[in-house]
Amino acid sequence: MLRARLESLQAFVVVARERSFTKAAARLGVSQSALSHTIRELEERLGVRLLSRTTRSVSPTEAGERLLRNIGTRFDEIEAEVAAVSELREKPAGTIRITATENATETILVPKLAPLLRDYPDIKVEIVIDYGLTDIVAQQYDAGVRSGEQVARDMIAVRIGPDIRMAVVGAPSYFRKRAEPKAPQDLIGHNCINLRLPSHGGVYVWEFEKAGRDLRVRVEGQFTFNATVQMLNAALAGAGLAYVPESMVNRYLANGRLKRVLEDWCLPYSGYHLFYPSRRQSSAAFALVVDALRYRG
Repeated sequence: MLRARLESLQAFVVVARERSFTKAAARLGVSQSALSHTIRELEERLGVRLLSRTTRSVSPTEAGERLLRNIGTRFDEIEAEVAAVSELREKPAGTIRITATENATETILVPKLAPLLRDYPDIKVEIVIDYGLTDIVAQQYDAGVRSGEQVARDMIAVRIGPDIRMAVVGAPSYFRKRAEPKAPQDLIGHNCINLRLPSHGGVYVWEFEKAGRDLRVRVEGQFTFNATVQMLNAALAGAGLAYVPESMVNRYLANGRLKRVLEDWCLPYSGYHLFYPSRRQSSAAFALVVDALRYRG
């Protein structure tokens, strides 16, 4: 009886987080009809509606939100502890899920983790590209990657890369028709390539600093993307100016395919950090991943 109750509560947590019976059923490895029956039985047993269902969406009711908030993290802790105990064997094993940006993945995660995975074939790493300020606990990630100032105080943060500088770049063909901006204010007259971030609810504002003076410029342009690689490709095609991490464009600056402007307005800021919940039990596999990514200057 107790096992059945725990399984139905776990099923509820998955449905509430996924906001979809279809996705939840796929994660749990059961049929959608069986999952729906399990949730109905749980609601009947508790005597309260936990989920609001429409033809297009599923969302927790007030009672459902309370239950999810109070038991969801408990299941996460149980799963983490079971995973940690099961990995106390000769060979570290398990899947580590990380959310990060494209640039962090390309410049840090893949180069540093590839040698580790060759040495430990039983360790798997799943990297999900995401520019939002994802709640890694709610979304069941083991860790996330952000710049240092974006990491919440209740998280453990491990520096994994050097300081970052942004760069404003454009193709030579773009500058043949437009004057180079000498100050951030000059960007108002340029065709700038925007980045839309889910965490900002709109386009990203370009940030500059010089001699203690901070400027935030809301630029305009014909292209807007939700990833920096597409911004870079558009800049290479001569479609406008892009504001991207310096590490993404160094090779194109060296071979002349891109030209940099406003360099003296782009000061370094805190580099990428791997962060994870303070209560997460460090499995052997997770500890190896953290150590491989740790920045050693």
